[in-house]
Amino acid sequence: MHPTARSIARLIAVAALAIAAPSWAGDAAAGKAVYDTSCASCHGPDGKGDGPVGAVLNPPPRDFSAGDFKFDANKNGTAGEDEDLALVTRKGALTYGGSPLMAGWPTLTDEQVADVIAFIRSLKE
Repeated sequence: MHPTARSIARLIAVAALAIAAPSWAGDAAAGKAVYDTSCASCHGPDGKGDGPVGAVLNPPPRDFSAGDFKFDANKNGTAGEDEDLALVTRKGALTYGGSPLMAGWPTLTDEQVADVIAFIRSLKE
């Protein structure tokens, strides 16, 4: 194959992968609005797991400010990726061996989930 054709083929392959790969890069400001209505009652306004409902839960909600996530929901060997957070957000933690108290939010759109993930990531201290 001619070197120019080979370069073009590589560019096409890379572009195809980029298009096919899911993108979870969301808008943290938009995610805060969703978080405030759907998550803050348990996880708290600053993500410390100290919301008014979370205060009475056992186990307590995850402290997002720590930036630690234990679920490898997509089972690829790396816990806490955006895809893992998206799966737990949609299906709840029990599905992945976590607390049954973390309910899933299957009605959130892909954009809302990406935005919430961006906001949660912004809470790390």
